[in-house]
Amino acid sequence: MSCAEQSGLDEKLTLEHTAHFFISNFEEVGHGASSGLPDNLDELIVVDMAAIGEGQNSSEHHVSICHLDSNGPYSRDLSLKLRAVAQKYSLELRDDLYPWYGSDGRTAWLSGQDLPIALIGPGVDASHAYERTHTDALEGTFALMLGYLLEGPS
Repeated sequence: MSCAEQSGLDEKLTLEHTAHFFISNFEEVGHGASSGLPDNLDELIVVDMAAIGEGQNSSEHHVSICHLDSNGPYSRDLSLKLRAVAQKYSLELRDDLYPWYGSDGRTAWLSGQDLPIALIGPGVDASHAYERTHTDALEGTFALMLGYLLEGPS
C-alpha cells in the first residue's frame, strides 16, 4: 500500500485555490527560481533532495523538512504548517539543517520575492554521485505536497 493510500490522499480531489508548479534544475548555479514565478504567489514550497550524511537527520525512507541552509533560515510559520499537514495525514517527517547546501528558495528571495518559503524533499544518499533513495521517501514527499495542496495557503 502506498503512502498516499495509507494516508487517505489517493482520492480524486478538486482544489479550491490556485497552485503553480515550477520545475528547475538550476539551484546549483543560482538562478533557478530567480525568474518565471507568478506575481501572485502567497507561499513557495521548494522540493529538493534532503542530503543524508554524518550529523544529518535525513533518511532515504522519509521526507525531510529543512529549517535552515547555507543562506539562512526558512519560514518558521510555513514549516510549522507543513508539520501540521504531516501530522494530519500521519506522515513521518524528518527535521534537518543543511549548513553547506542551498536551494531555489534563496534565488527567489534574491530576485525580490517577498514571501514565506519552505524546503522539503526525500532523503537522498550520495549527492552528485550515484544518488540513491527509497520509494518510501518519494511517496512521503508526494503525500506531503498533496496534503499541503489540500489544506491551501496560509
